Amino acid sequence: MTADRQARSRRALLAASVLVPLTACGTGDHPADRARRHTPVPSGTSPVRDLRLADLERAYGARVGVYALATGTGATVVHRAGERFAFCSTFKALAAAAVLHHRSPGGLDRRVTYTEADLRSTAPITGRHVARGMTLRELCDAAVRHSDGTAGNLLMRDIGGPAGLTAYLRRLGDTTSRMDHYEPDLHDVPPGDPADTTTPQAIAGDFRTLLLGTALPARERRLLMDWLSRNATDVGARRIRAGLPEGWKVADKTGTGHYGRANDIAIVHPPRTEPLVLAVMTDRPGRGTDPSDPLIAETTRRTVAALGLPGLPSASITGP
Repeated sequence: MTADRQARSRRALLAASVLVPLTACGTGDHPADRARRHTPVPSGTSPVRDLRLADLERAYGARVGVYALATGTGATVVHRAGERFAFCSTFKALAAAAVLHHRSPGGLDRRVTYTEADLRSTAPITGRHVARGMTLRELCDAAVRHSDGTAGNLLMRDIGGPAGLTAYLRRLGDTTSRMDHYEPDLHDVPPGDPADTTTPQAIAGDFRTLLLGTALPARERRLLMDWLSRNATDVGARRIRAGLPEGWKVADKTGTGHYGRANDIAIVHPPRTEPLVLAVMTDRPGRGTDPSDPLIAETTRRTVAALGLPGLPSASITGP
């Protein structure tokens, strides 16, 4: 065989390999289970290389779910994109969107009162304003930018509770995600329970519909994008943002919980090209296991390299 034919054969094998979901880790990996868990690569998209995410899973003792879409080219990266992962605090961006949908801009100035008894979850912002309450606009800012758990609960309460948020997601066309509890109870749902879960593909689709589509009026869409762009959480800089080239703009919502759960969902704006939609969701065995920010950052680096954006040199993929 000539060198040219050998090179073509290697390229063909590589292209074929990325159309098959990467090998799952853990027990119970029956072929039928794999067929149900993994989302097939959508027609017309072009994932370009094996990201060795299974290697990362083994190195970190983790499960990693990824759905990425380059909206300008249609290229996608998927890995466990159809498996369920816990929402954790990522639900707060969706709850804020639901409030924006149900309330006119003037309605965002409605003041919500609450008591010390409502501070059942984290309250870095709401804890300082029990006496006077907060407007819905202020609660959205606290929930999305600061991941204030009490603010997230109050937003859900405004739209009809967890069932109300689930109903809103159905209106967006998301038939997968479900919300069942308020914080902090949602963090205690064990692995394997579908309560308070989504999938990387489903939540990425929600973010795309809300922030790049027309599900929200333009003014409300800009407001939500602004909150997400000014993420003020400690982990915000260490996850997706840490895995991107300098100068790329990010609007994201992180989430963290028991069982080593660490998530980051983002709309990414590279220079001189259309946005990316990116969902990275992870968990690790054991209720008290620490989440891993570097795992998300490295997954992001590999994913962006694989999308092959115009004008961006392909980053080398290194071992974990």
